Amino acid sequence: MDFSDTPAEARFRAEIRQWLRMNVPQENGRRIAEPRDEQARAAFRLEWERTLFRGGWSGIHWPKDYGGRGAGIAEYAIYLEESARADAPEGINIPGRNLVGPTIIAHGTEAQKRRYLPGIIEGREIWCQGFSEPDAGSDLASLRTRAVADGSDYVVDGQKIWTSWAQYSDWCILLARTDPDAPRHKGLSFFLLDMKTPGITVRPLRQITGESEFNEVFFDNVRVPAANLLGGVNQGWQIAMTTLAFERGPEEALARQVRFARRFEGLLAAAERTGFNGRTIASDPVARQKLAQTHIELEMMRLNCLRGISRLTSGQQPGPEASFVKLYWSHVYQRMTEVALEILGPLAPLSEADPLSADGGVMQHEFLMSRASTIYSGSSEIQRNIIAERVLGLPKQ
Repeated sequence: MDFSDTPAEARFRAEIRQWLRMNVPQENGRRIAEPRDEQARAAFRLEWERTLFRGGWSGIHWPKDYGGRGAGIAEYAIYLEESARADAPEGINIPGRNLVGPTIIAHGTEAQKRRYLPGIIEGREIWCQGFSEPDAGSDLASLRTRAVADGSDYVVDGQKIWTSWAQYSDWCILLARTDPDAPRHKGLSFFLLDMKTPGITVRPLRQITGESEFNEVFFDNVRVPAANLLGGVNQGWQIAMTTLAFERGPEEALARQVRFARRFEGLLAAAERTGFNGRTIASDPVARQKLAQTHIELEMMRLNCLRGISRLTSGQQPGPEASFVKLYWSHVYQRMTEVALEILGPLAPLSEADPLSADGGVMQHEFLMSRASTIYSGSSEIQRNIIAERVLGLPKQ
């Protein structure tokens, strides 16, 4: 299969590459590192969202009627790939741009599209994802947050957890149980929730990295207008599957692959200049074998992503095959960071704050971050079940 750019795609790649070269925040020819302070980092990422909008690069694959450029999947993948290659900020409204917007386009009423899509694409309204609960993570259908009809509203009570960027979010996509007597998957509804509504409490969670990206969110008699129901009552599971297909899709994974590859390049450089007992790490044959295996796995990740994008460009909709993409990259990420710390040896414990750390301590941070990769967006166990049942057609146990 030929994965080369068409002439039009090559022109598009050159355009976005030039724009990124001129607009990614830099100082003295080097990319500006994100602030360490969490609130300052959030503001930095939000400003990048708005820079993308001003440059015409926000939501480029959305329909033109809703502020996008009407670009295809291939162009969107090129945009994500080049952004990662340029070390552009990831933004803070990732759920809004990548999950909420496409889900509203797929399932929302015209009024909902007109109301919510402009705020996402312009960087005016930040969104979070209210799916997982303390006892309903991988087994999402067992969630217990309830939404009870009361006149023209629904009253929500319950708790969500692992809600990324909830402390900065204006809105939330909320999956709640509206029919407790229906089978688990058939009694859920999908809401668009204003995070300023009375009764919502957000508590940041300190992670192993020292950051507080995740949050737990509590709902106590929170009133949600019935007009904020996305799709029909008790149709939430089908809509949530649309959201998860976008979350696990090959376009995002391709951008991750580029970021991983750039981290790997830094690891190689550190291995080549760091030595013990008169020789560099890179000259050790065992270390070379492990580095070579990591390179092979990263290349396989890239090809798997391109295969998935080819399916989408041929007109096929996101489906359960996305689980394979997600399953593969999450374990590649963990193995890569494990190899990194192993071959760095005595330097491995040194964090980015230590001037003696290898490559600025990036891999130490990535190692800690990677621990969650086989859990979020659906655990590896769930991904394997989906692949077995919905892709391979194997019987349920």
